[in-house]
Amino acid sequence: MNAERAARWFVLGLALGVPLAILAVSWLRPAQTLELHARMAESGGWTPDALIVKAGEPLRLRLTSDDVLHGLAVGQTDWPAVDVFPGKVTETTLTFDRPGTYAFYCTRWCGVNHWRMRGTIEVTGETTVEPAITPPLYVTLGIDIDRPHPAATTPARRPSAGRGAALGVTLPMEYLTQEYYRSHAPMEVWRSLRAEPFMTSLSDDDVWDLVAFAWESNTSPEAIGEGGKSYAANCAACHGEQGGGDGVMAEALVKQLSTGMGHEAQAPASFIDAASMLGASPALLQGKIIRGGMGTGMPAWGAIFTEPQTWALVDYLWTFQFD
Repeated sequence: MNAERAARWFVLGLALGVPLAILAVSWLRPAQTLELHARMAESGGWTPDALIVKAGEPLRLRLTSDDVLHGLAVGQTDWPAVDVFPGKVTETTLTFDRPGTYAFYCTRWCGVNHWRMRGTIEVTGETTVEPAITPPLYVTLGIDIDRPHPAATTPARRPSAGRGAALGVTLPMEYLTQEYYRSHAPMEVWRSLRAEPFMTSLSDDDVWDLVAFAWESNTSPEAIGEGGKSYAANCAACHGEQGGGDGVMAEALVKQLSTGMGHEAQAPASFIDAASMLGASPALLQGKIIRGGMGTGMPAWGAIFTEPQTWALVDYLWTFQFD
């Protein structure tokens, strides 16, 4: 009887002990430690700029700056940014659940080439399900995001969603769907609404107010707030706090690009330019954000922002045109 009981306790001990032992090993597994130096892009950027780690294994980074204040964040994640101070060491530990290639980047405006301070983290490991790759909407729609897209007509006054709502006009649902909103420029929507029989009593500016109302109906205060934070952190230095293309880095960026290309470079886009903005669809703007602007110094943000973050940023850009 005692032997049988002992055998049962032995089997139970194995059943409980093996998983606990495996768990303990995973807890006690030493983190891979790397020292990561930050320098302004023209002095080398991140060193090293290509890291490799296994999925599920902690990666401890010892961060230090060799010149000015920098910051480190990992794209496509919600991990908070870490400041990297000159002459000091800051430690942070990252653990990636899934294999893939992740971009890390500087979050502190350290110079005109700040946006070039990027590196990659290759996370290895087995994956049973390949993530579905959905092309950006501008690709699906076949939009040439490099072609000029000026609006043929612009409003005489700043369009207001509030005035549009006060008109008491019930817009057909097709104008209010997200699919329609993202694939059409405001100018296109204005032209279509202007041609509607029930719009004959309204002025051109009234119809523009209805366009602003349709745009507001496809976003939220939360999305605009998130987009505003992204804009302030990543875009305002070139495009300006008020969206006029006159940020603190704009002049130096144009000078640098002009010197490299041998002719005058294009200045950062102005989001207060009604002709340019009202001729652009949200899909086109998102495409510019994701891919960047060829030869303009506009970096590609597709590896940094998640898709919801890009749409929130697009929603915020319309606040430069619509109340």
